[in-house]
Amino acid sequence: MFAPARPPVVSDATARDVAAIAELHAGSFRRGWSDDEIDGILADRNVAAHRATVGRNFAGFIISRIAADEAEILSVAVSPRFQGRAIARMLLRHHLGRLAALGVRTVFLEVDEGNDPALRLYRRAGFTEVGRRAGYYPNPGGKPAAALVLRRNLV
Repeated sequence: MFAPARPPVVSDATARDVAAIAELHAGSFRRGWSDDEIDGILADRNVAAHRATVGRNFAGFIISRIAADEAEILSVAVSPRFQGRAIARMLLRHHLGRLAALGVRTVFLEVDEGNDPALRLYRRAGFTEVGRRAGYYPNPGGKPAAALVLRRNLV
């Protein structure tokens, strides 16, 4: 008999997650963050970080830096193995709730203009475009892509 898939669980990311975050980040972005960089980010008291797990498997993460009543989402990634299961949406929803509980009123992020899945996620979550940085993301063999600056008010 087929066993149902375990539901994802979202919780705080800790120093125990450094290697898993670094591995997923490296596989998800042009320039991955090292273990030391992630360790330093997670040690910052102005950082909020969450992880998603499915059973014992690390499925994804989201990290933001908080300054006063604003936050910037630094990175979000979901393992290819777990994509298509609404894990990014769960991470984002949980994370935004936690940021609001910490007194954050406005959240910003930057996303590659060609990253359609991320743009759908953020727009469905209520983010709107407030700026554009032309030629921000290198594009091997092509014209650099613009970074779209998105914003969402939490209150």
